Amino acid sequence: MKLFRSIDLRGWLPAGAAALCVALPIAIATFATSTTSVGAGGTVAARKMPMKFRWVACEPNCGGWVSAVGIVTADSPKEFEEFARGRQLGGATIVLDSSGGSVNDSITLGRRFRSLGMRTTVGVTVQHRSEQGSRPRIAPEAYCESMCVFLLLSGNKRYVPQAAHVRVHQIWMGDRAENAKAASYTAHDMMIVERDIGRLAKYTFDMGGAGDLLALALNVPPWEELHELSNEELRLTNLVTTDVLADVLPQINVGTPMADLGPKPVQARLPAGVAEAETDAQGGKSTRTAEAVSTGGATAPGVVPQK
Repeated sequence: MKLFRSIDLRGWLPAGAAALCVALPIAIATFATSTTSVGAGGTVAARKMPMKFRWVACEPNCGGWVSAVGIVTADSPKEFEEFARGRQLGGATIVLDSSGGSVNDSITLGRRFRSLGMRTTVGVTVQHRSEQGSRPRIAPEAYCESMCVFLLLSGNKRYVPQAAHVRVHQIWMGDRAENAKAASYTAHDMMIVERDIGRLAKYTFDMGGAGDLLALALNVPPWEELHELSNEELRLTNLVTTDVLADVLPQINVGTPMADLGPKPVQARLPAGVAEAETDAQGGKSTRTAEAVSTGGATAPGVVPQK
């Protein structure tokens, strides 16, 4: 397994094949790490590890939520099923803090989230201590990069706080993302990339996303920094469906509107056209996200898809 240091996975991970990296600044193979709010140090380290699912109970303030932190690997769909066993997760909220990961496994996981009617948001679960005691809360300064962005898209309702960083990048061969320009590629490699772009495109439209999301992501090569989506782009791509946190955590005593906050200070990219690709039933390598330089601090290793 090869590790990447950037924030996004610039390719996708093939099930049972060589890994590709999805260069989506969302969170694929490599992520850029940065200092977030309280508890950020632990969060940065956790984002470098395989994704972990944890139930966070917050009664009587709300019904609780699922914390999903880390990189999506070939084991993540199975681990989620084990986590979900015996729990009533229909309509629950997934709080994401992830650098991305395997493309095909992220698609599998996202479809499972949608089948459960789950809601999605970006954040870090922290313990808030007061005179009344300690209780969990969601800190908004978190990262959802590369394939994490497509997990965010799986929610029936989707909320992104102003302080969150949602980043995308291209899909690339994971084992060649370090020096993508100098690397050599075979026709089979290109077939894998085209195939997985097709799978990702179908998933995006099935989830209600816009072609602009694919255009923005596929317009950023692995040798450039991940592109952070502005408030306008979050809406253009259909990643955001609500401006109120209470819509994804209906019982929580917080209702912070996102629409009232100013646009993110990130230069928007003009969406590039995305070529139409067909899903190939043929087996082979899967792609994952490639690493990208993070603007939030030190870079963190990414994960390469397993064979």
